[in-house]
Amino acid sequence: MPPGAVRVLRLGLRPYPQALRVQERCVAAARAARAGAAPAESLVLSEPAGPVYAWGLRGAPGAAAAAGLRARGAALVAARRGGHVTFHGPGQLVAFPVLDLRRRRLPLRRYVGALEELGLRLCRRLGLAAARALPPPFTGVWVGESKICAIGVHCGSHITSHGLALNCCTDLSWFEHIVPCGLEGKGVTSLSQELGRHVPVEHVLEPFLDSFREVFDCTLVFSEEPGD
Repeated sequence: MPPGAVRVLRLGLRPYPQALRVQERCVAAARAARAGAAPAESLVLSEPAGPVYAWGLRGAPGAAAAAGLRARGAALVAARRGGHVTFHGPGQLVAFPVLDLRRRRLPLRRYVGALEELGLRLCRRLGLAAARALPPPFTGVWVGESKICAIGVHCGSHITSHGLALNCCTDLSWFEHIVPCGLEGKGVTSLSQELGRHVPVEHVLEPFLDSFREVFDCTLVFSEEPGD
């Protein structure tokens, strides 16, 4: 790849655990590239093919709660990231940037802020001017008191994984069975709900990539599978 390029893997509609496995292969490639001169950074994009509840370092559901979620037809996944339980499913854009923060000289907190800026630029490109970021300890992108884009990251040896999940045309009723991201009294929303029209994931990909180029000052090289 050209120096400074980020490889984009567009997985399309894909089971969430499969997208996680692709991400892990990209993380391994990024770590292996440390021995050479050229970095191996990636951006894994997918739309979960089925309903999944995932949690990070905190907020794993108890046995009874887990059984109730499974009974609704959802899978349960423990993810190596920060944050509490949240929902992933069809109609949601899930983005896993695998970036070398040491090479970019980017502290982790500033990286999370960059992901928020990415979400804000995307929302504004789509005509949602009301999108905003809240001060710490809140993360993500919000419209009023409702989160439209959740952020949860992991960083090991300065290589990032996980990232953000943007509700495009997500069935928001799935969030009613949990406390999303562990935030009592906060809601969730979607681009479709806020813009008053159906906004599928495929309509969001190009403006998302434009925003990613701007925020991370990079060129993008496209690949459909991690072995390409």
